[in-house]
Amino acid sequence: GSDLEAQRGVHDDVADSEVLHEDVAVQTLRADRAEERPPKHLVVDAVLALQDLDFEIPQGQFVSVVGPSGCGKSTLLRCIAGLDLPTTGTIEVKGRRVSGPVVDLGVVFQRDVLLDWRKIIDNVLLPVEFRRLNRRAYEPRALALLDKMGLAEFAGRYPWELSGGMRQRVAICRALLDDPDILLMDEPFGAVDAITRDLLHEDLLRVQDETGVTIVFVTHSLREATRLGDRIVVLSSRPGRVLEEFPIEGDRSPEANELAAADIVPRITDLLRSEIGRHGRS
Repeated sequence: GSDLEAQRGVHDDVADSEVLHEDVAVQTLRADRAEERPPKHLVVDAVLALQDLDFEIPQGQFVSVVGPSGCGKSTLLRCIAGLDLPTTGTIEVKGRRVSGPVVDLGVVFQRDVLLDWRKIIDNVLLPVEFRRLNRRAYEPRALALLDKMGLAEFAGRYPWELSGGMRQRVAICRALLDDPDILLMDEPFGAVDAITRDLLHEDLLRVQDETGVTIVFVTHSLREATRLGDRIVVLSSRPGRVLEEFPIEGDRSPEANELAAADIVPRITDLLRSEIGRHGRS
């Protein structure tokens, strides 16, 4: 079945931040209208970030999300994670309305957010400590994840001793520690070089094949979106709404990927150029 479906809208409390008013559907994410507005004295020039956003993500699917800068892509992930709440509408994960941080969900940010004074194994185990769970019970899984990512020998090293790509692998291990059903990724490979990015793509696809985790992946790279996704959701300029969706046909072999990219990337590029041109910003 699906585990994420959402409809909704959000207003942020701070000027110049992305705020959303949207209808969203994500993975047995279901949507019913609701009104939840921040206290008036906290709102300063609130910005409409997402509006009339409504889509569903089936369990186990890899969805790439692209769109112009400032269209609410990161806000969408924050709302799915329960870090921001909608102004109107609802998001449901596996049939449950999101009203706060979602536990059975991992997040990987553009920056790895590792603590340089903690060893790699300790960084991976950090979520366990936050939730006051039994650390020793999770250590075998943490080590297994590091091994799967080719980092077993670095478990006792510190983040400042690792390359950027290795640090992002550690961040992915941390997000997968509790075997989440959903993984949210906000431009996680944007800061690494092209060769490292390709290797990280292979690692991520292998992990998804092995675990069946549902992935929502925000990126500015259309080729990356095509390389990784089962489907691409294209958002409009702010307030973000779904302009069009593109299913990716075929397997994930390099040959199939090149064919898909040759067909889809020019179409999405034209769509976004037209959208950005209408709104006069990039």
